[in-house]
Amino acid sequence: MYDLIIIGAGPAGLTSAIYALRANKKVLILEAKNYGGQIIDANLIENYPGIPKISGFDFATNLYNQVKDLGGIIKLEKVIKVSEDKIVTTKENEYQAKAIIISTGVDKRKLNLPKEDELIGKGISYCATCDGNFYRNKIVAVVGGGNTALEDALYLSNISTKVYLIHRRDSFKGDDKTLELLKNKDNVEFILKSSVIEILGNEKLDGIKIKNEQEEKEITVDGLFIAIGQEPKNEIFKNIVALDDQGYIESNDGVHTKTKGIYVAGDARCKEIRQLTTAVSDGCVAAMTAIKEMEGK
Repeated sequence: MYDLIIIGAGPAGLTSAIYALRANKKVLILEAKNYGGQIIDANLIENYPGIPKISGFDFATNLYNQVKDLGGIIKLEKVIKVSEDKIVTTKENEYQAKAIIISTGVDKRKLNLPKEDELIGKGISYCATCDGNFYRNKIVAVVGGGNTALEDALYLSNISTKVYLIHRRDSFKGDDKTLELLKNKDNVEFILKSSVIEILGNEKLDGIKIKNEQEEKEITVDGLFIAIGQEPKNEIFKNIVALDDQGYIESNDGVHTKTKGIYVAGDARCKEIRQLTTAVSDGCVAAMTAIKEMEGK
C-alpha cells in the first residue's frame, strides 16, 4: 500500500512526488514512456523564474534525480485502469494507494494523414530539437501556428538550407518576437492559409502536397515537422473523472476530480495556460492538498 500513486513523470508529477516525499509519504510514480514529459525535448528554457537558461533535458533530469534522492519509486509501466477504490492496474502489476494524482500531460496532435505513422523517423518528426540535426543542410517544412511551430522553424532555420512554415490561417498565435526573427530569415518561406493534404513517399518522405483556396501543389522536402498542438490522454480515467469535450480532466478548483482522493495536476486538466511554471505549481498544490486530506486536516 502506497500513500500516493502519481500517474505521469512530467514536471507536474515529479513536483508532486517531491512535496509528498518531503512530507514522509510513501510514493510511487508510474510512467508509460520516460521521465520529463514534453519539457525534456525543449532545446532551451529561458522563462523559468530563477533559472535564466537551462535545457529541457537538464531540467527534467534534475527533477528526476531529486525524486530518486528523496526515495521516490519510479516505474516505467503503462497504466491501463484506475478504480474508485484507488487500485491502479498496469500491464505488469496492480498497486493500491490512499490517494492518486493524475498528471499524464498531453500528446502531440497528428495530421491524421495516410503514411504519417509509417514515415515517423523516416522524414516525419514532432520534435525539431530532437531530430533537427538529421536535416542539416536539407529542406524541411514545419506545420503549425503556435509557439512550438515558430520555435521549431527558428531552430531549423539555423541548420537547414530551407524552411517552409505552413499554417492554415493568415496570422499566428505564437510569440511576436519569435515571429519577427523568422521574418528576417532569408531561408524561411511562409505558406499561409494552406493545409497539408498528402504525404509523399514510400520508404522515406519525398515531399508533401498542400492546398489553399486557389490551388494544390507539391513541395519537395526532406523533413516534415508537425507542430499543430496537443491532445490529452485521459480516456482510461473516464470512469473516475469528468472529461470536457476535448478530453481534459474537469476540476472546479484545479485539483479535485469528481472522485474523492483522486486529484489532477498539469496539462492533463482543463486550464487556460499550459506552461512549465503552471505545471510545477499544479504539482505542488495537488500533493499538498492530497497530504492534507489524507491526514484528515
